[in-house]
Amino acid sequence: MRSFYSDKNPFINKKKASERIISISVVMLSFASVIAAAGCNVLQAGSGAEENQRFEKYTGELFRSEISSDTVSLHYTLKDPAAYGISGCEPTFGTVVSDAETVKASAENMQQALLEYTYDDLDVQNRLTYDLLNYQLKMMKKQADYILYEEPLSLVSGVQTQLPVVLSEYQFYNREDVDTYLELLETTGDYFDQILEFEREKAEAGLFMADYAVDTVISQCQAFIDMGDGNYLYSTFVDRVGEVDGLTEKEKSDYIQDNALAIQDNVIPAYEKMTADLEKLKGSGQNEKGLVWLPEGKEYYEILVKQSVGTDRSVEELEDMTRRQITDDLEAMEQVLGITAEEAKETAAGMEQGSAELILSHLEDGITAAFPEAPETNLEVKYVPEAMEEHLSPAFYMIPAIDNTGENVIYINQAQMGDDLTLFTTLAHEGYPGHLYQNVYYESTDPDPIRSIFSFGGYTEGWATYAEMGSYYLMPLSKEQSVLLQKNASIILALYALADMGIHYDGWDRMAAVEFFKNYGITDAETVERIYELIIGSPANYLKYYIGYVEFLELKKDWIEEKGDAFSQKEFHEAVLNVGPAPFEIVEDYMWKVLEE
Repeated sequence: MRSFYSDKNPFINKKKASERIISISVVMLSFASVIAAAGCNVLQAGSGAEENQRFEKYTGELFRSEISSDTVSLHYTLKDPAAYGISGCEPTFGTVVSDAETVKASAENMQQALLEYTYDDLDVQNRLTYDLLNYQLKMMKKQADYILYEEPLSLVSGVQTQLPVVLSEYQFYNREDVDTYLELLETTGDYFDQILEFEREKAEAGLFMADYAVDTVISQCQAFIDMGDGNYLYSTFVDRVGEVDGLTEKEKSDYIQDNALAIQDNVIPAYEKMTADLEKLKGSGQNEKGLVWLPEGKEYYEILVKQSVGTDRSVEELEDMTRRQITDDLEAMEQVLGITAEEAKETAAGMEQGSAELILSHLEDGITAAFPEAPETNLEVKYVPEAMEEHLSPAFYMIPAIDNTGENVIYINQAQMGDDLTLFTTLAHEGYPGHLYQNVYYESTDPDPIRSIFSFGGYTEGWATYAEMGSYYLMPLSKEQSVLLQKNASIILALYALADMGIHYDGWDRMAAVEFFKNYGITDAETVERIYELIIGSPANYLKYYIGYVEFLELKKDWIEEKGDAFSQKEFHEAVLNVGPAPFEIVEDYMWKVLEE
């Protein structure tokens, strides 16, 4: 399922978006509908150019079917669906599915369809797409038995917090978009009812969230309800409808009234009902600790890590890799003599960095020597509404439609921007050379549209974290200060990753987590408690950021070893960016091939 935004994870700088509005099971099921449309055309093998055309026709049908399965995915992926042969879709948020056998049958049928193509006759890009499809289908089958372990109401990136942001950024390119949006709002209650039924199934299976997590979700819903007339879904609609060409003032006024009624009659009641129904489910979740304490929870966590991070390493290997990187970072810090982390932070915080726009301009200029050139694009910086600051990430980048990459938005959560150092590194994560740069650059390579429906959090968040860590060296600091701050940030994130694995795989309870952080000088009980609960509510989330980042470092080490004195930062970055979002084993395999193509 395509992600709608990528976020800066909580606590990284104080001390995430991922990501989905529709349950992953919806994606699994929607592939099945393509088999009838595309699978029937894969009987006659060709060779060379013919086989590539045949395969691309197939992926085109697959893309159209998948992206049409829900209105939000369609609208956020394509500005002009008609140009891709898509029209007449009923407004819907999608269907939440919990039947494992349906998912496995769909995956099996899709794999059979793939076998109709001659892999060796495909060019490099089509082989890459083939491998990614095959990887996704294998993961579908592995995850199918654990559908009820999924959590659409996760504490970091659940539907309850994502939906308002996604709706507020739903662009109106014409009158039809406004009509579709208003019809979509009317389906909010039905969609939430599906989610609540899914949660009831989880409760019956003994897999429902703990009461403190329920309280957090309820508070997030209540924050949205309590906005009242100041709800930003009113004001943002007025702004968007005001820019639609061809509407009279009377029509705009009527639409504004229709939107207000749709929110009052459909959206707010859906949140109120969710709050009430979740309250009734309190007490159903008996496990207040990690996934390992659930039946087959350890096995599920292993699959979740593989899927969300895109790594083929075992959890034990990831723990070892994390500890080795902490050791390397500590050794680098020890070489910086006479400076403390606090002194370096004070120096950085005292610098006049300017506005977010000025920082982004500085970052864009600063990366030209080490990163390939990306196309010119437009960017608007927006700020999270005050009422939602407590419940949203420090920042997030709204991923634009693949046929409209010239329009980009980064949201900043001012309540979580403690100082200019935090703002600078956050904008590197979200902007240059992070999410915005990576997305715009990759789309300029003209990838198969089917690639846009996949979500590989380890690659996207790992790259943004890699970009963030590199940004310390673009600040007006001494090399020693930059090293100290960057390694300190890396170690803090590593601790969260180790805690994630410790809680969900090794079985740490709250006291074990407290002792772990205490050993590294983090003793504030409230902070540790909040980190613990966020990790419980969003398992493997921190691993996307940290393990993804370290995987990029490992890829760079391999590249340096292979290239020797001929090593070029820009060439390495070009190689991994040209592969695009993918599991790291596939990135490693193809980053050599894409430059030779």
